[in-house]
Amino acid sequence: MEKVKYGLIGFGAWGQHHADAIAKAKNAELVAVAARSDASVQAARDAYPDAAVTNDYRTLLQRDDLDVVDVVVPSYLHHEVATAVLNSGKHLLLEKPMGISLAECDAMITLARQKERLLCVGHELRLSSMWGKAKQMIDEGYIGSPQYCLVELSRNPYRLGADGWRYDIQRVGNWILEEPIHFFDLARWYLQSAGEPERIYATANSRKPDHPELQDNFSAIMHFTGNAYAVVSQTLSAFEHHQTVKITGEKGAMWASWSGAMDRTRHPTFSLRAFDGKEVVEVPIEKPTGELFELEDQIERVADAIQTGRPLHCTAEDGRWSVAMCLAATASVKSGAPEPIDRIEARG
Repeated sequence: MEKVKYGLIGFGAWGQHHADAIAKAKNAELVAVAARSDASVQAARDAYPDAAVTNDYRTLLQRDDLDVVDVVVPSYLHHEVATAVLNSGKHLLLEKPMGISLAECDAMITLARQKERLLCVGHELRLSSMWGKAKQMIDEGYIGSPQYCLVELSRNPYRLGADGWRYDIQRVGNWILEEPIHFFDLARWYLQSAGEPERIYATANSRKPDHPELQDNFSAIMHFTGNAYAVVSQTLSAFEHHQTVKITGEKGAMWASWSGAMDRTRHPTFSLRAFDGKEVVEVPIEKPTGELFELEDQIERVADAIQTGRPLHCTAEDGRWSVAMCLAATASVKSGAPEPIDRIEARG
């Protein structure tokens, strides 16, 4: 098949990794890049001399030779840029969080349907060789009906982001939307057979007296309609990058761990151990796992969906669920009480 032609909006630290993943993909081609600053425009031209580079994403969207646009910009710009992409008639790969409000998510879902365009949200952990293997084993009944899931992260503080946007509550939305959103998505994915998330009780604190809304430590308990529950916990007051997932079911359990000097390392350590009620086994993982590897898979999976019509790994509805869970957790931190999750069926 002819390669899927990608446009890329955003060429910051993470956007550069997206560009590299597109350039490596066997079924995709990087055709155009929109970068904001003069320095990032020049960096894109130097790195990808065959791609058209502009400092205005609207100019990129005027091109008629793009199949899909990959949007990697600060969270507060997601709705604006995504809306422009969909209105231009192109498919969309949008970094998480899908939006910083449910109204933004709902508007994007409606527009994508009206335009009959694909909208994929960048929850790339679903494509992990290890996190995905755990999901496969759950679905195959290895641990029986799942009852409990713990997703825990211990890491360095966040990078500031361009112009410090990640440390500005007006632009980041909140930090629960920034990384715990991945873990809420994993918990919902793993406990899918146990019903839907219905309420969350969360707590958090901050080392920043002037900005208590930017929480360094965060924990939440999320209950599902089928009586299962998940715990999502994170600290940004630690070192390196270490993630653990534990899942228990009616007859067994799994324990997965991932560690690296930083989240974007290509040389992590990782393992998955499983218990079927009789014996503990080390589950072989056939390829490296980590967000750079999963990003490369994500680029190819979106291109494949465009070429063949196969389902996306993470739909707009999944992205909306993730935002809903995070916003309920944010409300719970503020209220000190359990908060209901706005279900997607409630969209009006």
